[in-house]
Amino acid sequence: MDVRLSPEQIALRDSAAQAVDKLGPATVAQLDDAERASKLDAAIRAAGWRELRTPSDDGKPWASAVEVAVVAEELGRGLADAAFLGPTLAADLRRRSGAPPTTASETVALVRDLSRLAEADNDADAIAVDALGASSALLLLAGEDGRRVGMVFLENGTTGADLTRQVARPQRGSRATALGGQARPLPADDIARWLSLGLAVTCADLVGSMRGALTLATKYAKERKQYGEAIGSFQAVQHLLADAHVAMEGSRSIALHAAWAVDALPADDALAAGAAAKAYCVRAARLVCETSIQVHGGIGNTWECLAHVFLRRALFSSEVLGGVGANLERVMATRGIGGEYGLR
Repeated sequence: MDVRLSPEQIALRDSAAQAVDKLGPATVAQLDDAERASKLDAAIRAAGWRELRTPSDDGKPWASAVEVAVVAEELGRGLADAAFLGPTLAADLRRRSGAPPTTASETVALVRDLSRLAEADNDADAIAVDALGASSALLLLAGEDGRRVGMVFLENGTTGADLTRQVARPQRGSRATALGGQARPLPADDIARWLSLGLAVTCADLVGSMRGALTLATKYAKERKQYGEAIGSFQAVQHLLADAHVAMEGSRSIALHAAWAVDALPADDALAAGAAAKAYCVRAARLVCETSIQVHGGIGNTWECLAHVFLRRALFSSEVLGGVGANLERVMATRGIGGEYGLR
């Protein structure tokens, strides 16, 4: 694996960075700016980033999981309050099932604890994640010939603990229906590879959240003065920021490997890489984001400080497709120690 980004990937990263630097929320108050959020959503739509995993003429995705992760990291760094994870996973699920792409906004529905993709017959309390603007969500349907992709209509989305993304529930009385045009049931390998993509993208979002939180804390440490000196000159603060930087860089490395593995390794190895990365990044993200709050001192615990928004986003991404325990179980399952690796 070559960990260096290609010139095209660097250009993609810079484009995503420019979009969130210009249109992302710079303060907590700007999260209520509907005009700004609409412009950010329009920029993401116009760039085609949500279609990176739609099929090209040969049926393969237009972009690798690495490109998706590059965009996800920058959106996480900039606290982008526009949908990306959900639509991207929905597009990849459509492609794998052979169903045609859609122009409608849609996302994916996960089980109540957000650890895996919901199944229509078993998960009445399914939750659609990253549901801003989505009118429907994809989930699995059980059939005699195997699992197929179904669609369920959603109620209006609502903002939860994560102030930058919405969740939604299926409409009451709405029954999931199979997508038209599906070529075949989804084999276990396809579900596992889809899950590995989801894990890689959530890891990238966690890395972005860590970067944003660390940048915020570092800037504050350079500006805030105590006893006539910037607090960043104090060794205790330097140690906190150094440890956070090490955790973030380690997360970045394992997250990039997970993204590369999605398209480069066999399904079980890709899932093991994604699960290991998620377990690592979840622990690191909490450390880094809480360190950012600590470095800010008293102001870090106030609503006006962006530090808590990074922590909220990181905690939500930590739960999507499972946290530490669920993903360590996945690693063991891929090595034959138990469980069905495609779903657990």
